[in-house]
Amino acid sequence: MVNIAEVTAAPSPDLLTPDNCAVLFVDHQPQMFFAAGSGDRQAVMNATVGLAEAAKVFEVPTVLSTVAAESFSGPIMPQLAAVFPDQKVIDRTTMNAWEDTNFVDAVKETGRKKLVIAGLWTEVCVVLPTLSALAQGYEVYVVTDASAGVSPQAHEHAIQRMIQAGAVPVTWVQVLLELQRDWARTETYVPVTEVVKEHAGAYGLGVVYAQAVIGAHAAG
Repeated sequence: MVNIAEVTAAPSPDLLTPDNCAVLFVDHQPQMFFAAGSGDRQAVMNATVGLAEAAKVFEVPTVLSTVAAESFSGPIMPQLAAVFPDQKVIDRTTMNAWEDTNFVDAVKETGRKKLVIAGLWTEVCVVLPTLSALAQGYEVYVVTDASAGVSPQAHEHAIQRMIQAGAVPVTWVQVLLELQRDWARTETYVPVTEVVKEHAGAYGLGVVYAQAVIGAHAAG
């Protein structure tokens, strides 16, 4: 029951902020993309880079990880590596990143309780660390459009399994705008709109149009 006297204009503690979350990228590699059949691969790549740029704009700690990069899966996708050119990529042998000490140590070093995770495949390399992190008390937000499975069923069933365990499904644009949350935050306004224009499809094109129209009226 709502106590009107206690209602204030304040955000929910469930919301993601630049200070309470970390972003984990797991196994965005060529071999994994080859078998990703749950959706358009280019769209997944675009969403992944959009999520990465969102994390960079807000200086959110990130962890980059691959599995068997040299022996089977290939390097992390170059577009993702380019966003974080100086960051070490943690390579593993384990399909479950949460069973790799270096990966878990990197997550612990962020000091964040909320984990935003995306990866390939959803039904293996996302669901396994998600369930493991949830079991140890973390809050996990799964970026569904920056992840993919070998089939639509595999992707959706994995998402449902994670939801039932307590994970929260989100999209990369949702994460970006939740981190911004107020257009009066001028220090990130321009970088956020640049990410939107580059990666957010029709929404980004709408921003381009609005800026052009407003600019034309201002000039007139």
